[in-house]
Amino acid sequence: MGLIRGVARTAVVAGTATAVSNRVSRRQAGRWAQQEQPAEAAAAPAPPPQPVYATPPPSPAADIDAQLAQLKELTVLKDQGALTDEEFAAQKRKILGT
Repeated sequence: MGLIRGVARTAVVAGTATAVSNRVSRRQAGRWAQQEQPAEAAAAPAPPPQPVYATPPPSPAADIDAQLAQLKELTVLKDQGALTDEEFAAQKRKILGT
């Protein structure tokens, strides 16, 4: 029994020592990496900024469909009496860009 306890105790001590040693090594490597980062950041130029692109203009088909939908809505409002002929014409010119 004494031999098994001695072997078990040795295994626990060796395992603990290995775990502690690995943790210390990782911590030290992390510190070295942090010290090297400022030097690398100063040496390496910043990447160029990415260009900003405007959203593409809507396709002509989508634009025409939107215009037709607006004109139909205006026609309904005019037929219901919500718009006068002058208001309808002004909104129609605005939608068509004329």
